[in-house]
Amino acid sequence: MPEQSAHKSVKQLFDLKGRVAIITGGSIGLGRQMAEALAEMGANLVLCARKKERCEQAAHDMEKLGVRAVAMACDVKDQASVEQLIAGAMAEFKRIDILINNAGISWGAPTEKMTLAEWNKVMETNLTGTFLCAQAAGKIMLKQQSGKIINMASVAGIRGAPPETVEAIAYHASKGGVISFTHDLAVKWARHNIQVNAIAPGWFPTHMSDKVIEHKRDYLLSHIPARRFGSDHDLKGAAVFLASDASAYVNGHVLVVDGGQSA
Repeated sequence: MPEQSAHKSVKQLFDLKGRVAIITGGSIGLGRQMAEALAEMGANLVLCARKKERCEQAAHDMEKLGVRAVAMACDVKDQASVEQLIAGAMAEFKRIDILINNAGISWGAPTEKMTLAEWNKVMETNLTGTFLCAQAAGKIMLKQQSGKIINMASVAGIRGAPPETVEAIAYHASKGGVISFTHDLAVKWARHNIQVNAIAPGWFPTHMSDKVIEHKRDYLLSHIPARRFGSDHDLKGAAVFLASDASAYVNGHVLVVDGGQSA
């Protein structure tokens, strides 16, 4: 049996001081919420999006919490762009401890009408982007023999949804792929002290879901046992748990945060 680590208090287990976290799509919505959570626990941040300026204000706001935060440009669909992100993070901080693969898109269209271009756009961002970022950051984590990768899945990747809810089969398929990717990578890299887990949020008001929530609010709430949507702090605890030593023996898990919707 491997040696057990030294005793740590609960506060020490959740402490992220000195850790370095990359969060894709970290300037707004769920990405920003998780970035704030990690910063509140002491982690330094690299926030990235396709346009760097989207992250600059967010990075400035995070530094008010007493950590270092930098904004970088990255298109997660583009391997060269992802590699530049990782190189930039290493130049800035010399290590990468946490990666949150949060960048994602959706496309609403009935399956019989969705074009191949629309399908590919969603898959390339949500699934291929997750692979490229995990691969590039993972090379650093393998050398360090430590790391945390958190992939953003969705309850949409766990089960189907009636057409009355939303028509977005590419999104559902991509998030199902993220879940399978998480399971397999967790097994592959566990021996290197790298934990790979996923968060599967339910309905949170974001720029991507606002229109659906606006038009189908009552219908959606009727299927959520908590009778409310996710708030601007409901993902914080999940993100900190999976990014910290508190989850050192949690690997390949999909943490559902959905108010009981999928129970």
